Formats: sequence, C-alpha cells, structure tokens
Amino acid sequence: METKIVTDSITRDELRTLAHEQYGDIIKAVVDTAQGVMGIGGELHVDIQSLLIEKAGSQGDTTWGINLYLDQTGDDFIEFDSMVNLKPLIGNRTRNVESEEARAKIREIVARLVR
Repeated sequence: METKIVTDSITRDELRTLAHEQYGDIIKAVVDTAQGVMGIGGELHVDIQSLLIEKAGSQGDTTWGINLYLDQTGDDFIEFDSMVNLKPLIGNRTRNVESEEARAKIREIVARLVR
C-alpha cells in the first residue's frame, strides 16, 4: 500500500482507494500535531511515522497514530489506537491518545485535511 504525506487535503474517496488495497474501509494514519500534516497508508503506523520524520522533519513526541474508519462519521471516524502512541516520557502510557488536548488537535487537523 502506498504511503504518503497529506499537507493540503485528501478526499474520502482517495482514502478509500488507498485503504481498499490493504484493510478495506479502514486506513492507518499518523498525525503530526506540531506541523498540522498527516501521513497515511502503509501496513504499520511506525512506517508512516518514520516517513513523517524522514521527509517532513516530524518529531516522535508530536506524532500520533490513528485509524480512520471511512464508512463512519463524527466520533466514530477516528480511532486513537496505535503502538506509536506509547510515549511514557511525555505521560502517554497506553496505545491510546490520553491527552484531550492532543485528541482535539488531531480531530482539528483531520477535519481540515480530509474532505
């Protein structure tokens, strides 16, 4: 599956095309809350995070792994679950995004990027 960085916008149909290659109606993504960009696609969140670090200059403590459920809307659209979210040095001790502030920022970025 192709992995790419979204800086402007992407449609749900484009996401669906990418997701279909791997998981059907779900696509993995990593959001950089400092830069407001999102990496999508790939088999593992860590691969997407690595792409953001290498190509976009992202930092590990500002990148958060999510899953986008393309047939869902509202709160059911984003799942905040990924191994890359384990960040005990900044207080995130689970696979979930524990900070409501980080969740809100992720929702804002996803809403801006996904049309």
